[in-house]
Order: sequence, then C-alpha cells, then structure tokens
Amino acid sequence: MQDIEAIRDLVQKPQTIFITTHQNPDADALGSSLGLAGYLKKKGHRVTVVTPTDYPDNLKWMSGNDEVIAFEEKSRVAVTRLIAEADVIFCLDFSALSRIRDMEPLVRQARARKVIIDHHLEPEGFADFMYWDSKAAATAELIYRLIDQLGDADLVDIPMAECLYAGIMTDTGSFRHASTTGDVHRVAAALLDTGIEVNPIHRRIYDNVSIDKLRFLGYILNEKLVVLPQYKAAYITITADELKRFRSKAGDTEGMVNYALSVEGVVMAAILIDRGDEIKMSLRSVGDFSVRELACRHFEGGGHKNASGGRTKMTLKETEAKLLEVLPLYQEQLLETV
Repeated sequence: MQDIEAIRDLVQKPQTIFITTHQNPDADALGSSLGLAGYLKKKGHRVTVVTPTDYPDNLKWMSGNDEVIAFEEKSRVAVTRLIAEADVIFCLDFSALSRIRDMEPLVRQARARKVIIDHHLEPEGFADFMYWDSKAAATAELIYRLIDQLGDADLVDIPMAECLYAGIMTDTGSFRHASTTGDVHRVAAALLDTGIEVNPIHRRIYDNVSIDKLRFLGYILNEKLVVLPQYKAAYITITADELKRFRSKAGDTEGMVNYALSVEGVVMAAILIDRGDEIKMSLRSVGDFSVRELACRHFEGGGHKNASGGRTKMTLKETEAKLLEVLPLYQEQLLETV
C-alpha cells in the first residue's frame, strides 16, 4: 500500500516533523530514519529523530547521529513536547506501536498525521498514511523509492546514501537473504552512483567489535549453544547475569542467533535473552519454515517468515521449557525443510 500522493502533499511545504523507529534500532531502522531526515531537511522541514532506546556504537558514525535523541526518563519532557508540536510523525521500520515502548501512548494520542514506512507484515491500523511493501528487503529501500517517486532522487547525497546503503546491506545479510531482489540491487546501484564507498560502511558495522563482545560471543558459542538434531533446530539462552558479566551493551547480542542457524543441518534457530522485565526472543529459519507463525502463535511475536521476534513475561527457564514443548508440534515441518 503506497499513499504516495498524500505523502507528497504532506511534504510539499515546511512542517515540523518527528521521525521514530523501533526499540533497539538496527542499521535499517537508524539508517532509514537518518536518510529520511536528511532528505526532509533539504526540503525545508524542521526534523527531529527520536529512538525509543539507545543503539549500538557501530551505528553512531551515520550522518545526523549527533542530533538523535534516545528516549529515556531524563528526555521524557522534551520528547513529549516534540511529539505534541509535530505536524507529521513518520514511523519507520515497525508496524505496531508497541514496538516503540514508552512512547506508544504519546504517539498514539498525538494530533500529528502519522505515516508508516515499513516492510513488515500486517501493519497495525494506527497511521493516516502508509508507504508499505512486505516484499521490500529493507525500509531503507523504501525510503529511497519514496524519494525517487517524489521526483527528488537528485537530492540524495553521499551522507544520506551511506545511511540507506547500511540499512539495505544489513537487512539483506550483505545481499544473501531470500529477500534480495533485482529491485533492491537497483536501489543499491543508485546509492553507489552517488559516490559512496562500500568498504568503509561494511567495516564500520561488521569490523568494529569490542573485546568484551568478542569474548562474550566465544563464551556463548562454547557454553550456551544447544543443538537439537531431532528437530533440525538450535538455540541459545542468555541470563541477565551473563549480560552483566561480559559488560554487554546495546547491540552486543545482535546477530548471535545467526551463528546457531549456521550449524550444519539446522533450519531453525532461536536466542532467548533475559532483559529483566521480559524475555526477548529472536528466531531465524531457512527455506519454507516460518518462524513468524511460531512466534505469533506461541510467543506474542511476529516479523518475517525467516526472521521474527517474540517475548514472554515468564522466567528464562520457563521460556526455554515452553520452546522445548512447542518444537514437537513443528517436528515434521522442520525435518522436511531443506
């Protein structure tokens, strides 16, 4: 669904614009937000980007990062005012307001017109307008397509292109996921044509690991990885004490689930993390097995067929036990998946 003409009208004249994305932003979430912010500023708008939580240090090189506000108790008054003053609120890379945590009631009740730009399934009906395509590989791809359809592709400069390319690169798994299409390659080519250099972007994101994170990963793979050949599945559990022990920061657990999925013969993987107030889950799969269906049905989650998330209010042990109870229901499907 693409309300392109309505969005064109919204950005036709200078407005006060608020941009937000989901909690624990990844490169697509932040890159999309900063790429769109850069474009809107060039169009004369007053723009603020606010994230529901902080994000990893390896994303803080992006142009515009210094002006991003991470929502926390000390910024609550300022963010509440910004939302109240906004004419337009852009919601990027999420489809349900629960994904912005404590900002949910503020955005839901805001007078501003709301726009979703996203590629996740089944968007919640809170927005006035949408630029949404579940077949898009990344929200950053949609941001470029929107700017192009508005006739402003020539406004995409190197700093904006770097942000958008980072989002596309990471959400496609460096162009190896099944979501990678000819369209996303064409968008990537257009971004490259601005003059960006790919190698520095890749190094800033993937080759910028703290020693604590590297040791944490080694510990996880050696001590916490469980492989279940009878289900062609693997999973990892991480306690709150382990996060503290290895001085884990925002983003340090990002991507760990993919190591479980990379085990020979594994077609579904999960990571369960004790975040104190809840257990956060990330699930990944290959082929036709839908972790989205499993997450939606059993763990209050959702996402994509091969990449989804979930959460529980149970203990870590209870959540692990529930996962082990659920897997037999999918055993036949898992064993048939290649």
